[in-house]
Amino acid sequence: MRIDAHQHYWSIARTDYGWLTPDKGILYRNYGPETLVPLMSECGIDATIAVQAAPSVEETRYLLRLSDSEPTLAGVVGWLDLTDPQMEREFVKLREHASFVGIRPMIQDLPDGWILQDTVVANIRMLADADFPIDLQARPRHLSDLIRLAERVPKLRAVIDHLAKPEIDRGAWLPWSERIAELAGHDGMYAKISGFSAEPGREWKLEEARPYVRHVLEAFGPARVLYGSDWPVCLESSSYHDVLAAAVDFVPDDWTQEERDALFGTNAETFYKVACNVK
Repeated sequence: MRIDAHQHYWSIARTDYGWLTPDKGILYRNYGPETLVPLMSECGIDATIAVQAAPSVEETRYLLRLSDSEPTLAGVVGWLDLTDPQMEREFVKLREHASFVGIRPMIQDLPDGWILQDTVVANIRMLADADFPIDLQARPRHLSDLIRLAERVPKLRAVIDHLAKPEIDRGAWLPWSERIAELAGHDGMYAKISGFSAEPGREWKLEEARPYVRHVLEAFGPARVLYGSDWPVCLESSSYHDVLAAAVDFVPDDWTQEERDALFGTNAETFYKVACNVK
């Protein structure tokens, strides 16, 4: 089974995205299964993981309802307020739904040190004790905090989204590459090969992402990497087909077919425990 482990569905009629405004161009429209599923079929993708795009439990419930009717939606990575001392109550409620497979705090624009707050760490430790995974939407400046988090929560099972968004257009290799390698030294840390096409305001070709993707693949190894398209965000600079083709091409030549299958499916099944959810 081939799984796209990172994509988004949204409806602009909702009011909890905040960032999704008319000036977002191609992104400011509805994106649902009716648009993505034909692309998946063309690319040989069997199922997806939908990741939250709004910091609200209501959006998480919206995605879970969508999973009830969409057979290709294998799991939902939702949102919970990690600063809430009572977060466990909402976590227990959401976990009653079989498609609720992870959470993601939107830390990329939050200040340094946010994820190391006592209440946040206590909630993440609760998730780790429940063997429930977390997506980490980080930028390079957050990697030091994530290394400290992994040290404080040894049972943590987490995945770094989008290579932690290195500034490829500026050739920013250090200290990003060193911190990625250090983070990969923690067995519970995984990485998504996702979000590597150019962001708005930055210009580069997909090929320029090759050394960054290769570094992550080699640091984490075949058993701890997951492919994700980051659709529809990827449409700002590329296409669903081209992002997948680039990811396939970036894989080292000496990887076996089994290792390639792990990157493009098996690892997502294992990390999110979704095998039983695929309809």
